[in-house]
Amino acid sequence: MKTRYSFGGDEHVYVEVDDEMSLDAFFISLSLSKLVREAEIPGVREICPANASFEVRFDPDVISPDAMMERIKGLEAEAQAAEKRLDTRIIEIPVYYEDPWTHETLMRFRERHQDPSGSDLDYAARINGYDSVADFIEAHHSQPWFVSMVGFVSGLPFLYQLVDRDKQLEVPKYLRPRTDTPKLTVGYGGCFSCIYSVRGAGGYQMFGITPMPIFDPEQKITYLRDFMVFFKPGDIVKWKPIDRAEYDRITKTVEDGTYTPKIAEVAFDLDAFNADMSGFNAKLMEALDDA
Repeated sequence: MKTRYSFGGDEHVYVEVDDEMSLDAFFISLSLSKLVREAEIPGVREICPANASFEVRFDPDVISPDAMMERIKGLEAEAQAAEKRLDTRIIEIPVYYEDPWTHETLMRFRERHQDPSGSDLDYAARINGYDSVADFIEAHHSQPWFVSMVGFVSGLPFLYQLVDRDKQLEVPKYLRPRTDTPKLTVGYGGCFSCIYSVRGAGGYQMFGITPMPIFDPEQKITYLRDFMVFFKPGDIVKWKPIDRAEYDRITKTVEDGTYTPKIAEVAFDLDAFNADMSGFNAKLMEALDDA
């Protein structure tokens, strides 16, 4: 794993720990960006984290680009040696798979899809070797997911499945992006799942929809009054399949201000996870059951 440093004009340094997502790369990137923040380097204006990388925006009138890059490079050894452990939370996210709204949308855009003859879930199940859509949905929700970054669209989480790499689900994005995606669609592209925080264009495969808002710029939703964005990097998600009746019930409680997401405080230890993935995941999900 060799970190790559590059300039983005005169005001940005881009730091890429690896060219593909892995939990090792995520933790090194997280540690290094934290060290840059704690170093209080004169001229730093903003630090923007991503899946296995981050970008530093700075004032070139205060510090030169070369000097900024050298300051960041000087912190890398400490980041590489940092403990790969994170105090975080696991969150249950209800999902109405095969809902009517994403289905109507995906059928409107079949000409942009790899397989116009079926649905996104039909295609995802087939190319991942599952006998049925139900089996694929089971694989999608049976193990937890790690939020590796939040952004691209305000509040949108990118989620990385906590399983062996050879067991990860993989589904390509649409051949051409859609001009419409329902708000709170649970999507999939490459090895990442996501939740579309707002309605808009998109290219990820659509599997279902959640009734739980994750972004509220007006901060009227009870659990988003302190901060308009629900997710943060390091959060862990457990999808919970629900039916239409449960979707409608949760939607009503969100509207009347009585809905509270199910959350448990947990510690994620990368070494312990790598030593026993299924056992570690089971303990994570037990914590949620006890919440």
